Amino acid sequence: MERTWRWFGKNDKITLAMLRQIGVEGIVTALHDVPLGEVWTREKIHDLKTYIESYGMRWSVVESLPVVESIKYAGPDRDEQIERYKVSLRNLSAEGIHTICYNFMPVLDWARTDLLHANPNGSSNLYFNYAEFAYFDIYILQREGAREEWAQFRFPEGYGEGRNVLSEADAMAKTMTPEKDHQLVETIVIKTQGFVSGNFKEGDKEPIEKFRKFLDLYKGIDKNQLRENMKYFLEAIMPTCEECGMNMCVHPDDPPIEILGLPRIVRTEEDIQWMLDAVPNKHNGLTFCAGSLSAGAYNNVVEMARKFAPRTHFVHLRSCHIFPNGDFTEASHLGGRADLIELARIFEQENPGLPMRVDHGMTMLGDESKGYNAGYSFLGRMFALGQVQGILATVDRELGIKYQQPGFFD
Repeated sequence: MERTWRWFGKNDKITLAMLRQIGVEGIVTALHDVPLGEVWTREKIHDLKTYIESYGMRWSVVESLPVVESIKYAGPDRDEQIERYKVSLRNLSAEGIHTICYNFMPVLDWARTDLLHANPNGSSNLYFNYAEFAYFDIYILQREGAREEWAQFRFPEGYGEGRNVLSEADAMAKTMTPEKDHQLVETIVIKTQGFVSGNFKEGDKEPIEKFRKFLDLYKGIDKNQLRENMKYFLEAIMPTCEECGMNMCVHPDDPPIEILGLPRIVRTEEDIQWMLDAVPNKHNGLTFCAGSLSAGAYNNVVEMARKFAPRTHFVHLRSCHIFPNGDFTEASHLGGRADLIELARIFEQENPGLPMRVDHGMTMLGDESKGYNAGYSFLGRMFALGQVQGILATVDRELGIKYQQPGFFD
């Protein structure tokens, strides 16, 4: 697999010169300065591509060319937005970039409740606590129907036995302060969303009111309707993808659970199979995010990799650990539920040459003071990349594949 790294453009504190030294071959990035829904011009694409190539790497994957909300909920400008999307696809193709990672998650991209949850070794990882998220939903967002939904919430079999998330959220309400509420809003709404071309930005005024307005757009839209909206989008762009050789690879829902009363349609094996069957075109494929999928106790990640490897265009190799109470944390890249060693074997055999990134990493050895984006540390991701490169070197030797790390003599 091609060793890639998510990089956030010329203002990223992690520079391309740093990435070249640690064995990165390809860059995963986007035009983060282009507002949502606007066309990516060939000139801006060319400028960033040339800059990346000047450091001896290539722009391997776009993550992401955002799918705006009006495409997801079928707003009045849906067709206009799809036409703009197709123009951006053509411009990317003209510059030799052919892999697009995107998501079809309503409102929120990904969600965590703690960005610096302590590990036993003194490092930290991203963490999801169901009670804290329920508290946010019920007491801060004050979403209609939230209390009733959390009262009916049940964990998958084998987890959270005897746990009452609603009671825990109610208990939290007695001890929370305005400062703690603000921190939770920053974590769930701003710091996990604000550094990409998303719905929320650092410095947003009244983010909760803005959040409620986005939720209102999805009133009356259930899982089946959102599926149909996704199918409409994919069918509309597939002729362009055929024409330009563009591979669309959807990212699974993160976490792969239904939250905030919103439909989630890429979270299980059945969901992915539906999406691939609904638009059975080779350019309609999957970003196999082992981390997102392993956060769902009902997902057998290894079996899903075997099944979907032929339609996988991009791989995120990370892993999650689910605690007995149902909460989850991002695990070591050699641990957790995902079994990255076996996933490496599967993808190297079934679909060699795929771009791969380690995705998120630990915060360690001072990463937390460097101002990096949440989940995107330097030393933590470099440590993970070293682990994964060791996995891949071992697997490649098993398979008789010779690999030389860029920048080194054989």
